[in-house]
Amino acid sequence: MSEEFPFISAATETADDLPLFKEYAWDFETDKFRYDGNGNHILLTGNDALEVWIYKALKTERFSYLAYSWGYGIELKPFVGKVMSVQERYSELKRVITECLMVNPYIKSIDSFSFSAEKHGETVHLTIRLTTIYGEMNIHV
Repeated sequence: MSEEFPFISAATETADDLPLFKEYAWDFETDKFRYDGNGNHILLTGNDALEVWIYKALKTERFSYLAYSWGYGIELKPFVGKVMSVQERYSELKRVITECLMVNPYIKSIDSFSFSAEKHGETVHLTIRLTTIYGEMNIHV
């Protein structure tokens, strides 16, 4: 059957058939690449690499850079200056974060969001629990 319909095998490919996810290590404190002792980039794989991808995707405004596809990044500009209740804002944040992350075929599901705001609501901390093809992980934003 695969000789007659080679496109069927490609269409039924599962997440387990994806190549190992790789990304260069990122220093989240300085917002720069990390290097080994010899000045070479450090290569991460699996969930460690996905953590870097997620960090960068959540930091990149969608549709703002020609270097990225239209599917990459997050849409936060519509929130600027918009009056919303705290619950409406959290609900919309969940929606745009889900849209941002679920374009990655290595991410199977987003299992939970946990918001906490600092004094006066100027800074919001978020913990996302998600499932990837490599297992569960938590992301703190």
